[in-house]
Amino acid sequence: MELTNSATNPAGDVLVRMTYDAEANAAMIYLKGRIEPGEAVRQHTITLETADIVLDFSTDDLLLGIEIIGARAIIPAEALAAAEQLG
Repeated sequence: MELTNSATNPAGDVLVRMTYDAEANAAMIYLKGRIEPGEAVRQHTITLETADIVLDFSTDDLLLGIEIIGARAIIPAEALAAAEQLG
């Protein structure tokens, strides 16, 4: 199976995508195509021994995205390589 950095619906709309910044060692999984500025109004952080996971929520308590700081420690290398590369 080929890995890609996004998932689309039948209409071609991007539903889920992942970006990766190797210099910052941070990945972002967008659960909708784009999170507009100010749209994520509440964050919940999960602290692991090797990484932090930040869940971004909307005013309606919808999960919009997942940020992983320390991504190399908990995300498979193949997934990071397939992500949209930033920086």
